[in-house]
Amino acid sequence: MIREDIIKDAVYELYKQAVIVLGNDVKKSLEDALKIEDNNLAKLNINAILKNIELAEEKGIPMCQDTGLPVVFIKLGNVEVENLKHGVEEGIKKATKEIPIRPNIVDPLSRKNTNNNVGDYIPPIDIELIDEDYLEITILPKGFGSENNNAMKMALPAEGIEGIKQFVVESVLKAKGKPCPPTVIGVGIGGTSDLCLKLGKKALLGKVGQRNPDPEIAKLEDEILTEINNSGIGPMGLGGKTTALDVKILKAHTHTAGLPIGVCIQCWADRHATTRIYDEN
Repeated sequence: MIREDIIKDAVYELYKQAVIVLGNDVKKSLEDALKIEDNNLAKLNINAILKNIELAEEKGIPMCQDTGLPVVFIKLGNVEVENLKHGVEEGIKKATKEIPIRPNIVDPLSRKNTNNNVGDYIPPIDIELIDEDYLEITILPKGFGSENNNAMKMALPAEGIEGIKQFVVESVLKAKGKPCPPTVIGVGIGGTSDLCLKLGKKALLGKVGQRNPDPEIAKLEDEILTEINNSGIGPMGLGGKTTALDVKILKAHTHTAGLPIGVCIQCWADRHATTRIYDEN
């Protein structure tokens, strides 16, 4: 049995790691972006981002004041778990109080803050059943400067790959500097209206700079990324060669009459952390 207190402590540590330490893949992509920039303002912005990342790790404090809404992805294997939902929620409450993390979660109508980053249907928990002997938990703290620029389209099948490409690029260009570029763009294709957006968010968990194993999707990722970066929006929307660090695509089968497209934009702070817990009993 994986006890609730183990889940609570694991979620606390994950949230702490995610908001303070950025993945090496993202840091390397930012360093690579700096090397190719010839725009002085773009260089200034990327250098500021890299310095910010360094200071966050040195001082053990969140890299951004918007510590996000905690999105939780769980892979549940053949293990017995004690009160998974409650353990996740208690871990988030502990992290909010002790790290500390800014309490971001409010009632959508009254705007009253829960003060612990937990609320009705929050955190959203996505559970994937797997045939393994462990429980895997991933936390994606999703900032809302970027989340507010997400987009979804129920495209017609006849729009095809070119229609997908056009919608994704237009969505990112419409956002301009609001999502704090350079961004990472998650794209979900297929499924249903809700599933395509969920896939877009899940796509953000992939390594920046690593292409989809499907050659057709990999080609689409490259083409979309090139078009976005040719826009010249640049870091923080102030001009430059790097508007997006990467484009990540996941797809699902869908209805014969539909072509759902979900675009999930993530700021430069592409934060997430993962752990696996094994049942030792």
